[in-house]
Amino acid sequence: MNPPPNFNRLARLYLWMELISFGPWLMLCRCAYLNECCAARHALALGDGDGRFTARLLRENSAIKVDAVDVSPAMLEALVYRASPDTARVRAFHADIRRWQPENPPYDLIVSHFVLDCLTTVEVQSLAATLARAVSPGSLWIVSEFAIPTNWFGWLVARPAVWALYRAFGWLTGLQVRSLPDHSIALRQAGFILQERNCWLGGLLISELWTSAPAGPGLRYSDSH
Repeated sequence: MNPPPNFNRLARLYLWMELISFGPWLMLCRCAYLNECCAARHALALGDGDGRFTARLLRENSAIKVDAVDVSPAMLEALVYRASPDTARVRAFHADIRRWQPENPPYDLIVSHFVLDCLTTVEVQSLAATLARAVSPGSLWIVSEFAIPTNWFGWLVARPAVWALYRAFGWLTGLQVRSLPDHSIALRQAGFILQERNCWLGGLLISELWTSAPAGPGLRYSDSH
């Protein structure tokens, strides 16, 4: 298992790095299924960075409690700060999500925004198997990630962009992963069902809604620009 990346020195710059490189698109991805979270009461936030999504989730859902797990203490500190005045509903866990074991299941909501790309496919498979035992029936898993579509845009734009991001974060944080994991096969193997997917920027960015039990007639797909 590779050592975890060190995001501590990026905590104060994370927002500005994101805005300069992708503008509002990453936050739009994170919040694509925010309305689906209204009924959730016990959420698990995996590697939410500086906590902008967690803070918004707490504001939109006044009954939810969030367990936030991150390998970076600086990012966790930023998350808790952003969660004010709702910090009483947040429990922060400084841990590597590859090794962390849920302490207070079951969860009815999991959110993982741009964090699975720091793992290998095997590591996502292990994580999904662990979390499948820590969720209640019908729970949701919201995933936001980078993707490489199988078309000319994927080859000419998305693939070089993802390559550049991995090299940059490898240099800045020590991240050793160099390719996107197949999180879809990992979640399916763990028993999660894909219900809906949204795409942005030609498919470079995706948001997905998964559930631990069938919920609806099937996949709904939309491509937002």
